[in-house]
This record gives sequence, structure tokens and C-alpha cells, in this order.
Amino acid sequence: MSAIGAVSSCFCLRPGVWLLKPGMQKTSSFGLHTAARCAAKDYYEVLVLGGGAGGISMSARMKRKVGAANVAVVEPSKTHYYQPLWTLVGGGAKQLAASARPMGSVMPKGVEWIKSQVTALDPDKNCVWLENDTKVSYKYLIIALGISLHYEKIKGLPEGFNHPKIGSNYSAQTVEKTWKALQDFKEGNAIFTFPNTPVKCAGAPQKIMYLSDAYLRKTGKRSKANIMFNTALGVIFGVKKYADALLEVIKERNLAVNYKHNLIEVRADRQEAVFENLEKPGVTEVYQYEMLHVTPPMGPPAVLINSPVSDESGWVDLDKETLQHKKYPNVFGIGDCTNLPTSKTAAAVAAQSGVLDKTISLVMKNELPVKKYDGYTSCPLVTGYNKVILAEFDYNAQPLETFPIDQSKERASMYHMKADMMPLLYWNALLKGYWGGPAPVRKLMHLGLK
Repeated sequence: MSAIGAVSSCFCLRPGVWLLKPGMQKTSSFGLHTAARCAAKDYYEVLVLGGGAGGISMSARMKRKVGAANVAVVEPSKTHYYQPLWTLVGGGAKQLAASARPMGSVMPKGVEWIKSQVTALDPDKNCVWLENDTKVSYKYLIIALGISLHYEKIKGLPEGFNHPKIGSNYSAQTVEKTWKALQDFKEGNAIFTFPNTPVKCAGAPQKIMYLSDAYLRKTGKRSKANIMFNTALGVIFGVKKYADALLEVIKERNLAVNYKHNLIEVRADRQEAVFENLEKPGVTEVYQYEMLHVTPPMGPPAVLINSPVSDESGWVDLDKETLQHKKYPNVFGIGDCTNLPTSKTAAAVAAQSGVLDKTISLVMKNELPVKKYDGYTSCPLVTGYNKVILAEFDYNAQPLETFPIDQSKERASMYHMKADMMPLLYWNALLKGYWGGPAPVRKLMHLGLK
């Protein structure tokens, strides 16, 4: 995996469907969507697969183009999560409940919500198959299925989460365990991992490390802690400007980084983590831990593996500039499930949604797409309870910054943007299809400097 492919914002994407937290699966009584598991119709002008940030945003945009009755969203989850908040939940700065809303409350009014799971895609016949052998046909298809978490690929997980001292900010079931492990820390190793796969929210493993360091300093336990980041990558960050800044933070706070170390086993009953040394195949190292934060291996959803719409690795095969499928002109993709060579983030989804909206508009008119996506993504790197380095960059791993300041500096203003402003923008603009990323803001800011 390339360094740039691993760098990511925690303005993340798809609602978690793995082990949803009890009490958060309440269905909404909005009366705006069908309650049946099967589709109300067997044909829609626009069919959207996935109810995460990309799917909901695009369904809102498509509703305005073709009418709500002509748009359907296939999504089995009852809860929609704003996952970027989970870094702060794991660090004790936010509550998990603040990140969750009933799926029905974010589904665009009047759009058909098909509460089922897609089991197969047949783009040659312009249809998909759902559970119970239900077939739904379409004129245009938008694939926004997100990315799958694979805790089970680490020996000893997910059952290891039943033990104390271990958590993960990547699921609603385990994020609060991260905060509990941090609070219960006494003395020893605090280990934060990064897997040998593409991931979403790839800044998250570092963010919780920096928050843990800050918490242990605040509580007088830092001198008893050996904090380490064991990453399968060979770099701390894929964009040099921000990597240099992070390495300064790491040096200043006496944090240890072990590159090319991939977590392969957790012995939770003994508080041991086993890592493979990727530079020495077959060589493993065992670390005792007092706290362990796990970033799971990830991959494309199972339905996309060996699918006609996917590349050889299972990711939806798109033109990286237009987001139109390379083979099927009426198929489009957005977000984590695609092979776009940029970070898998909701910051990227925001920018992609604006481009995809224009692409589909032109395709519907039998015109060629002209709007180009430049790979924009962002990563608000939380380095403390009131500090953020705001990384923004493009396909070429070059900074693509919004504000006329040095964004590689830690700033309280950027922290408040991430913690307080971005959730409002997410719920009220992105999901409603009104925000296409910060490009207009960036343009205005730079025009103001001339």
C-alpha cells in the first residue's frame, strides 16, 4: 500500500454495521420511507447502494434532479453514525450518543429506503439483487457501499474485546472501551496499531495516541507510560509537510514509533500483542500492554469482490477524475468502496459529491463529463484536547490548503473546527447534498489575498 493511500481524515464515511451499540438501534417513525425489507418498486431511475455519507449525500442531490419517487437507497443499517467524532469519544472528549442518529432521520424525505442488503450486482442487465432474491432495476446506479472492517483477521479478535485494557475507535461497540482502557491505565506500554491494508480514517490511530498522551500527562501518569505507535507503514504520514510536523510532535512528547510492524494476534487474557516484522518475513515480536488500541484490517465489501463493477482487488473501478465507471457509463461510485487513489475519508466524499453531481447531470443529458476531481481530502490531525494540525492534500500528496495560514502548525482554532463546526456541517449540509467540499471557500480566501 502506498503511503498516500494510507493517509486519511477522520471526517469519515460509512455508518458502522458491526456490533451496533445496544440501545442505538431505534427505528424512526417518520413515516417517510417504506418499512418493508423489499423494494416498493422493482425499478428506479437512480438507485443508490449504501446509506453512509456518500450515499445519503448523493440521494439528496439526485432527489432534486429526478424527484424523490424516482430515487431509492439500499441500506440495512438502522443507525447512521458520524464516525469522525469517535476519536474524541475514545479520548473522553465527546459522548458516543452524539455521533448517532436514526437512519430514517437522515434519509432524504420521500426517497425510498430499501431496508435490505445488496447480494449481487449485474450491470450488464442494469439491476442488482437483494436479500430474499429481490431484483431491483435502475437507469443509473451509484455505488457507495463503504469499506468492511475485519477484526477477525487478527487472531484473538473480536472476542478479545471482552477483556479489559483493549479498545478500538473503529466501531460503536468498542470505542467506549478505548476510553475505559485509558482511564484505567496504571503503568506499562500503551500501544496503538496501524494495519497492513487500506483503511478509512487512517489519521485516527495517531490521534488517539496523542490524546492518550495528553490525558496521561493531565492525570500524572505519563512518567509511568511507554507510548508507542506500531505501524505497518514505513512513514508516519504520506505528505512531507505534515509528516515533518508530526515527527516534531512525536519527538517533543517522547513517543516511540515502530515502522513495518503489523498486528497479527492479540492474547487479551495475557495482555500480549503479537506483531509481524514486515522487513523480516516470519519474524514476530511480542509486546506486553497495559493499553491497546486496535485499528482493524479493512477491505472492500464482500459483494464487490469478483463483481463486474470492481477491479482485481475488489474496489469499484472508476475514472479518477469524473467518478464514472470505466466500463459501464451509467454506473458511478463514491467514497471508501472505490479505487480512487486518494484517502478514504468523508472529507474526500464531500469533494467527490460535488464532482459526481455534475458528472451525472451531464451524462443524463448525453453529454461528456467535464468537471474533474483532483483527489482532495483532508485530515484534521488531533494532537491534543485543544490542538489540531489540519492536513489537506490532493492526488499527488501535495498540500491543497483552504486557509491562508501554515496549516502544519498545531492550532486551537482548527480543533474547534473539527470538534464543533464539522459535525454541524456534516449533518446539515453534506448529508443534505448542499456541500461539495471546501473548494469555493479556498477560492474566496485566496482571492481575498490578491
